Amino acid sequence: MRPSKPSSKSTILTRISMRWVPEPSFESTDTLALSVGDWYVDLRVDRQSGGIDWALAGQCRRACTSSRHIIFTHDIDSHLNFNVSEPCPFTALPNGDDMETGTMRRSDRQGAPMTDYEEVWRYLPLKFVPENSGGNTAWVLESVDGSLAESQNLVIKQFLAKVGRFYLVQQQQKTRVRTLSDDGKWTVKITGGPVSARREEWTGDCWEEIYVLGPHGG
Repeated sequence: MRPSKPSSKSTILTRISMRWVPEPSFESTDTLALSVGDWYVDLRVDRQSGGIDWALAGQCRRACTSSRHIIFTHDIDSHLNFNVSEPCPFTALPNGDDMETGTMRRSDRQGAPMTDYEEVWRYLPLKFVPENSGGNTAWVLESVDGSLAESQNLVIKQFLAKVGRFYLVQQQQKTRVRTLSDDGKWTVKITGGPVSARREEWTGDCWEEIYVLGPHGG
């Protein structure tokens, strides 16, 4: 049976497997990724420790060369890589899953070397949520950064996402420092603190806390 695939405007995804090429595939996380339009929130919780394996949120845009190549911004990133990804190819598998391939830093290795990877993602179905409990709505909210008028500013970045029966929140403190180089060009350096996160699911009777993580997760 093929997995139920929601509308392309909003998706609910879980990761089935991860592979650092050429090693065998594995899955050590409980991962939920919600996207609405060009925005996403992705929370990966380590099954063994119960802590955040990776939390990230931002924009997901189709590359101009192909609709199956996605570019991700990391406006929140627990690995502190506040960059823009290279276009990531997504390939449809025969069972309806998607395989994402690319190259990224491997944080579990000394020096975090750039390594080829393969991730298999599965679409989860929408389930009925009563209107008085949020309904089957889908949205992503992002906090406003404010202007960088001074040489340095502190930002409390927040993303909130709801798609059907799933709800995710992430928060991270970021510092942006603007400096003028010798050639007269401005550069901005971004540093960040730990990510706090929350995941809730509608169980049929109420919204249940699945994970409450970090200093401000509650």
